[in-house]
Formats: sequence, C-alpha cells, structure tokens
Amino acid sequence: MKKIILSLSGMLLVLNSFGQNINQIKEKEVGRVIKTLASDEMQGRATFSPGIEKAAKFIENEFKKIGLTPLPTEKGFRQSFSISRFKPGTIYVSLNGQAIPTEKVMASTDQAELNWNEASGIEQLKIEAGATFINRYREILRANKSAVVWVDPQYADAFKRIREAGLRQRPVVKPRANSVVFILSETPASQYNISLKNTLEESQLFNVAGVIPGKSKANELVVFSGHYDHLGIVKPVEGDSIANGADDDASGTTAVISLAKYFKKANNNERTLIFVAFTAEEIGGFGSKYFSEQLNPDEVVAMFNIEMIGKESKFGKNNAFITGYERSDFGEILQKNLEGTDFKFYPDPYPQQNLFYRSDNATLAALGVPAHTISTDQIDIDKLYHTVNDETESLDVKNITATIKAIALSSRSIVSGKDAPKRIPKL
Repeated sequence: MKKIILSLSGMLLVLNSFGQNINQIKEKEVGRVIKTLASDEMQGRATFSPGIEKAAKFIENEFKKIGLTPLPTEKGFRQSFSISRFKPGTIYVSLNGQAIPTEKVMASTDQAELNWNEASGIEQLKIEAGATFINRYREILRANKSAVVWVDPQYADAFKRIREAGLRQRPVVKPRANSVVFILSETPASQYNISLKNTLEESQLFNVAGVIPGKSKANELVVFSGHYDHLGIVKPVEGDSIANGADDDASGTTAVISLAKYFKKANNNERTLIFVAFTAEEIGGFGSKYFSEQLNPDEVVAMFNIEMIGKESKFGKNNAFITGYERSDFGEILQKNLEGTDFKFYPDPYPQQNLFYRSDNATLAALGVPAHTISTDQIDIDKLYHTVNDETESLDVKNITATIKAIALSSRSIVSGKDAPKRIPKL
C-alpha cells in the first residue's frame, strides 16, 4: 500500500509540475469542442463548402478567446491562399460521324478545353480484352502523354466507377499539359471528333493558425496541428448523408485547441508555439503544403500532428502511437517526459499503411523536420473511417482527454527549449 501511495504521489507531482495543473484540460470542455466541430451544422466540413467556413469561424473564435496572436505574416487567424478549382463540364464525342453517349467517354485532363480529331496527331492506345484494366489505366496516366485510349467494353463496370469519380470538382495546383481521353469502343474509329469544355476558377482556401511567442528562443518553432476538413455531404446511408468526421479529424483539431489553451495559461514556453488547423487534407494535403512553404524548416524544432485520437488504440486505453517513430528520437523524448504516469507512446503498428506520409506532417518531414503524427486509430479494422457513422457518439471523450494531457505533458521539454529531437533525413 505504501508503494502505491508513493507512486500516486509521484504522478501527481509530475502532473502539477509543468507550470499549471494538467488536469485543467477538462473532459467537458474537450467534449464541447469536438461536438461542435462534428455537428450536423458543419455539414461534414468539406473543402470549399459553407460547412468548412462555419468550422473556420468557430476555430478562429476559440483562438481569439484563448488569446493567441496571428502568424507574423497574417492580419488575422486565417492563413489564406488560392488554388485553381477544376469543374468537369461538357464533352461531345462522335465516332465515324455518329455521336456516342457521354457515359462511354471519360477524360483525364486539367485543361479548360480540348478539340481533337483524327488529324490532330494524338497518339492512340488500347486497353484490350484480357488485360488488367486498372494496371493498364495507371500505366497510361503515368506516361504523362496525351492520348486517345480505346477501351474494350468488357471493362464497362470499372470504366463507370472511375468515370463517376472523375466527375467531382477538385483542386489543381499545377495544370498538367497532357490529356487522356478514354472511349468505350469495340474497335478504334477511323474518324473521331472530341470536344470538351471544363471550368477552371481560382478559389480561396485557408488554414486557421495562432501563435504563442517564445521567450528566450523565439526563433525556434514547435508546431501543433490537425486538419479540420472532412468529406462533407456523401451518398446517403439509411437517410444520413453527412460525413461528420468526428474522429477524422475533429478529434485532432480539438486537441490543438485544447493544447493552445493549456500552454497559453502555462505561460512558460521558451520556444514559439504555432497551433494550426489545416484545410484540404482530404483532397491532397494542400493546407499543410502551403503552410510548410511559408516557414524556414530549419527553424522548426518539432511538429506534433494529431490525427484521429477518438477511440482506444490497439494497445488499450492510455496509449497512442507515433508514425515514423524510428526516424528520430521524438518518441523517446516524449516517453521520457511521461515517466511517473501510465500513458505510453508506441511505434506505428501499421507500417504497411505508410501512415507517416499520409497526413499533414509529411511535407515538413520531407524537409528534415522531426514532424510526426500521433494517433490511436485502429486503421486496419476501423469500419467508421470515411463513413457517415464517424460521429461523436462513437468516440471515447475520456480517452481523448487523456491523450491530450499526455501530449501536453510529454512535449514539455521540447516546449521549454531543453530538448530538440534529431532531424529526419530529407527526402
């Protein structure tokens, strides 16, 4: 009994030693933030949607209440940038003078307009019966050459799936010069006309970021991040069409807000802390890419990217994993700071998923920053991932709160300027 009492006393000492009581991170407050971000009112927070605008305003207001300051380059908490937004338009194809249904045509292009015929000199290729359709399809796209591709009708089902996916709006950073038009046809036509018109328009995106300036090491940066976008409105399942994204990644964004509040009250950071909610992670990580381009990576000491901490990990409660654990001593530093507690960080148990380069830490990691993602998601068996059932009711708010406390506690020697994780080899 005496040993147990001493252990508990030691844990309380650790919890209370870092500027403020770690227990000021309250489960009720964590629940409030995550329920707001994942509410139906936010409409799933899809990029370019009214819902993501509502989410951004909520995060801005939280940062303002906490007392963060904007990034030095910004007037407010939004870090705005623009990208081209591609909207597929009309397509007309005739073969040997006969118009064919649009369902038999799909185009892979970033161009606003195409006008081709047999005299245009465009290379013609085939995906013949007996081939592995998806492999041949990818091979043709990877060649980065313009082509007309005649597809055997036996692949009509796969053709339809890919065509429908290609009809969605999407962002374009650097428009490709080449285009590929796939046509379902038993035989190549001796004469063809292809007329295609799309829309390319500039659209605004915005990360939401706030800062707590450092004291003695203001030029050394520590980043805490999560992405606040999700899928938005999707195909209905039992009448529900809102992909709320409670775990992915309202949980991570809630952690960022909670940590900002904690460290602002602690007021003991020697390094500058940046808290950022990224946009457009789900459609290509455009928010984190832009953010990374605005920084000198050599000034970023570490990045704590937080992605899907909403449920118990495969290691049980009070445990999380770190992607790219073996690439630096980031995880070892965090675990050292957790001595006296029962929380543990593990290496990523899903190496086959390549999670290290699938989240918003990837761009800074490629530049040599010890940028890692912290998660608890059992990605191999998570049936709620990217579905309308990723709602707050599926989350363990108590476990989320424990994970946020662990991140606050484990980061203290990095925030205080004592420790700096080893750099990751640049790609």
